[in-house]
Amino acid sequence: MITMEIDLSLIGMEKGRQYETIITTENIQGIKHAAPIGVLCSGKDTILNRIFKGSQTLDNIVSQSEFVVNICNSPQLFTESLIGNLSDEHFNDDLSLKAADAHFKCRVTKLTEAVKQSDPIRNKGEALVIKSEVVDMTINKETAAFNRGFGYVIESLTNFSRFDLVEGEEKEFYVKRFREAYRIVNKVGTRQDIKAIHKIKKELENKGHDL
Repeated sequence: MITMEIDLSLIGMEKGRQYETIITTENIQGIKHAAPIGVLCSGKDTILNRIFKGSQTLDNIVSQSEFVVNICNSPQLFTESLIGNLSDEHFNDDLSLKAADAHFKCRVTKLTEAVKQSDPIRNKGEALVIKSEVVDMTINKETAAFNRGFGYVIESLTNFSRFDLVEGEEKEFYVKRFREAYRIVNKVGTRQDIKAIHKIKKELENKGHDL
């Protein structure tokens, strides 16, 4: 375990990019809660979250003004933290997860109302944007925060070879999948992810595919 200077780039986080994490919080009764939440890196020691109203995570953050962001690459831990809740045995005394590769503690500095009409949920996507300062950072082992843009790049590469083998509805199916991957990578992906997805798009267009 290494407690060190606060610099999110040490765990692979780029300014302006979004990463998949597990945020741990507790309520005023001290009951711990964990949930997968996307984190936008806004500086070497600052982050942003947009969390929908009605979630336990948001209620706890608003009441306590602090939370912990856990970095891990365990599909099981992400799943268990969303479906149900993690038991106390998963948590350290500082609210971090025992299985996390790294974690950092955040203190809320600003809350802003945020509404998006396009959000596919009720109540017109009512949410809060939370700006926070990273006040403590611990790296348990060498790691990098996961950006889901990379997953979409890998999926697009897998599908790349199939474009020339299908016709009609099947081809349209792959076209739609690529368009969605392209949209998401450009929205949340790292610079390398974006460069890769643009190259795939160019190659597909050179092959005559209408994207």
